[in-house]
Amino acid sequence: MILQQLQKEIQNAFQTLFNHTLPIEKIDFQQTRKEFEGSYTFVTFPYGKITGKRPDETATLLGEFLKENVAIIKDFNVVKGFLNLVLEQSVWVKTLVNLNDKPVWEAIEKKDEKVMVEYSSPNTNKPLHLGHLRNNFLGYSVSEIMAANGSEVMKVNLVNDRGIHICKSMLAYQKHGEGKTPKDLGVKGDKMVGDYYVKFNDLFKAEVKELVEAGTEQKIAEKEAPSLKEAQQMLLKWEQGDTATTDLWKKMNGWVYEGFDETYKSIGVEFDKFYYESNTYLSGKDVVEEGLKKGVFFKKEDGSVWIDLTEDGLDEKLVLRADGTSVYMTQDIGTADLKYNDFPMQKSVYVVGNEQDYHFKVLFLILKKLGRPYAEGMFHLSYGMVELPDGKMKSREGTVVDADELVADMVAMARERTQEVGKIDDFTEEEAENLYKMLALGALKYYLLRVEPKKKMLFNPADSIDFQGNSGVYLQFTHAKSSAILRKANETNISYTSDSFKDVTELENMEEELIRLLADYPSYLNEAAQNYAPSSIANYMYDLAKQYSKLYAELFILGEENEAKKSLRVALSDATAKTLKHAGKLLGIDMPERM
Repeated sequence: MILQQLQKEIQNAFQTLFNHTLPIEKIDFQQTRKEFEGSYTFVTFPYGKITGKRPDETATLLGEFLKENVAIIKDFNVVKGFLNLVLEQSVWVKTLVNLNDKPVWEAIEKKDEKVMVEYSSPNTNKPLHLGHLRNNFLGYSVSEIMAANGSEVMKVNLVNDRGIHICKSMLAYQKHGEGKTPKDLGVKGDKMVGDYYVKFNDLFKAEVKELVEAGTEQKIAEKEAPSLKEAQQMLLKWEQGDTATTDLWKKMNGWVYEGFDETYKSIGVEFDKFYYESNTYLSGKDVVEEGLKKGVFFKKEDGSVWIDLTEDGLDEKLVLRADGTSVYMTQDIGTADLKYNDFPMQKSVYVVGNEQDYHFKVLFLILKKLGRPYAEGMFHLSYGMVELPDGKMKSREGTVVDADELVADMVAMARERTQEVGKIDDFTEEEAENLYKMLALGALKYYLLRVEPKKKMLFNPADSIDFQGNSGVYLQFTHAKSSAILRKANETNISYTSDSFKDVTELENMEEELIRLLADYPSYLNEAAQNYAPSSIANYMYDLAKQYSKLYAELFILGEENEAKKSLRVALSDATAKTLKHAGKLLGIDMPERM
């Protein structure tokens, strides 16, 4: 739209004035700072070698050319190397006409690009917790953003369903479960299995303490504790295919999957495909052989296989043990091939906590050295830990913040605060409960997504449900306000089709600014897709909501006497509501029509 037109005009100006073809993708604009007149700013500092002039001279020449040759440029001003462009107001009215006829996201073209996003990746020995929520919301949102930006996306979940940690829960259940099922106990299956993981740890700690008191060193005691030995033996039996062990494993994992499914549905997260570590943990051994033949890997005297990454600033990394068994790196190499065979993607995004930063550096480097066609497009979306005001969470000690319990607490908080405001007295009980959950999840998702993923964050549930501040509830409230305007306009037969306001010649500054924000939505969407950054969409939504709220508070909308201006402001309300709803969907946030 406007930005694309301005890019072409700048390109034409460079060709005419400096006989240089400037690639469109290298032409960027900034929003003009509030203290200067203008809508968009072009920065000329990088182009001195092309123009042979000082940045301010380049900006002035470009400004004069654009003002003389481009109808939509009303004026310009230059501040050092910053060219601030002032557009004709008719441009903004025409832009709103276009927005009214067709939302900007409908014009985004499909790309010939496949993207796989792997997220969630839970262990089947515990329920999902607060940290998993950040992971799930990030992965889901990045998937939605990439799809909205034109890519074909596959959402996948690699479930960690095997290993010593799973056997710990199994052993504790075997000893203390008395054959009871989640239904017998009236609890979700994942919660029940998680409780047995905690029971195992309690037993383990008691055994270690007893050994230490009997004179065994702490480190030795931790290796020799009877319960750990039993869990290790159980893992060996599982790997050997022992029927009783695998039957118990299937039964307990089945309980966990039922619990996971319930949580995923509750928080609005979904997947196109599941991979299971029990099916993939042996994969990658063929690739190790391939790497040995190519000279990418080398074998040590004990028979173990390694890769030397010292020249790349890393270290030597084990890819296969001396006894021929896989390590996590072996498995991840094999799984990467498996995923590519299922979905030949150009980009592969792994949503995993920052404690695995080094692992993914090594994995991606190995795959590049192996010549994998997908290696260049691999990206680790690393995110920081989520902490509560009272500190870290530890699943083995049972101090995690259970995702289901947190959502329930948030719903209760949303219920209490909404009832305090007292504006939904005409809602049915079902409508009210749906609203409370919508507000709770909106608050939770927005709070976790508005922060750049890499940052460690403190989550305060009470702060997240705020009707006035930078919160999901504020965005939802703004959507409800704009929707109320539309309902009243429809009830009173106020037209807001393009014909009813296309002849408006004067706009208030806040109207112009709101139209600009609405028109720029695709550029924010593109930025979010390029950087795998839901925070870009979250921050855009907040800016949009603030700008609309300013207009709502300071200008008459339905009370405006000039019919054309009234129609224009209702059309602005409509465009704002639609954009908030579309952007909210990318974050997994539903927008209520009333609240």
